Amino acid sequence: MTIIDAHAHLWLRQSGEIEGQAIYSLDRGRAFFINEVRQMMPPFMLDGSNTAEALLSNMDYAQVSAAVITQEYIDGSQNDYLSEVQRRYPDRFLCCGLVDARRSSFISEAEEVIDAGFRALKIPAGRLIMADRRIRLTSAEMMQLFGMLNSRGLILSIDLADGAEQVGEMEEVISEYPELRIAVGHFGMVGRPGWQEQIKLARHPNVRIESGGITWLFHEEFYPYEGAVRAILEAAELVGFEKLMWGSDYPRTMVAITYLMSYDFVRRSPLLTDAEKRLFLGANAQEFYGFGPLPNMPYVKNMLE
Repeated sequence: MTIIDAHAHLWLRQSGEIEGQAIYSLDRGRAFFINEVRQMMPPFMLDGSNTAEALLSNMDYAQVSAAVITQEYIDGSQNDYLSEVQRRYPDRFLCCGLVDARRSSFISEAEEVIDAGFRALKIPAGRLIMADRRIRLTSAEMMQLFGMLNSRGLILSIDLADGAEQVGEMEEVISEYPELRIAVGHFGMVGRPGWQEQIKLARHPNVRIESGGITWLFHEEFYPYEGAVRAILEAAELVGFEKLMWGSDYPRTMVAITYLMSYDFVRRSPLLTDAEKRLFLGANAQEFYGFGPLPNMPYVKNMLE
C-alpha cells in the first residue's frame, strides 16, 4: 500500500507571531507559545530544529513514501529552508510556500514565493480573522492571489476557521476559479460545530480534504481513535472516499503518539475496507498532488518482534 502524508511541518527554528504575540523555539522540544511554554515537539528533539532528515527517518520506518510539507504562521516563514528541502529530496517531499496575507500588499511576496519554484502555496486562513480586523478570502488582493495560483497551475493548501465561518467565502473563490486545486486542512476542524460544511466543499471537483491534526482533534479519545474513523466515514458519505487524504500534522501530534500510530489506526480499523484505506492513505494524494514514481518502502522489523 502506497502511503503519503498530506500534512506535515518542517522548520529549522520557529519564529512566529500571532496578533503581536511571539512564538519561538526553546530546547527539549519546547516552544514559547504566545504567553506560556508548550511542548511543541517530542522531548527528544533537543535543539528546537524539526528537520527533513528527522522526518525522513520516521517516514522510512513507517513506510511512508512521500509527504506534503505545509506551513503555519505560528512557526514563521520557512520558505528558504523548504526551498532547499525540495531541491534535496524532490522524490519524497512536496513543499508549500507561505505568504503572510496578514500584511498589506502581500502580492509582491507571493510572486517571489511562486518564482522560487514552489508547486503549492499555504494560507492559514483561520488566522486571518483577528481581534481587530478580518481579511476576507474574497478581498481583491486575496482573489488576485488565487488567480495567480490558478493561472500557473499551482495548488492552494488552506486551513479554515472552525465550522462554516469561512465556507461562504471559499464557495465564492471556487466559483471564480473552478479549476484551482484546493486542499482543505485539519479535516474541516472535525468535531467543532459545523465541521461538515467544510467537508462539503469537496463536492466541487477541484477540492480535497486532508486529515492533518485529526488525532489532535480526537486526543481525549486516544488510540485507536474509533471516533476519528467514524468521522472519516461520515465525511466519505458526504463527498466520497476519493476526496479524502490522510495527514499526520507531524511533529506537533507526535508529543502524544508515534508517527506510525498517526495512520496505523486507519490501517488496522475493521470499519474501513482495504480499498477505502488505499484511497485515504495514499492513492488520492498521489493523484491530487501529482507525485511521480515513489520509492519502495521495505518493512524493517523492530526490536519488539
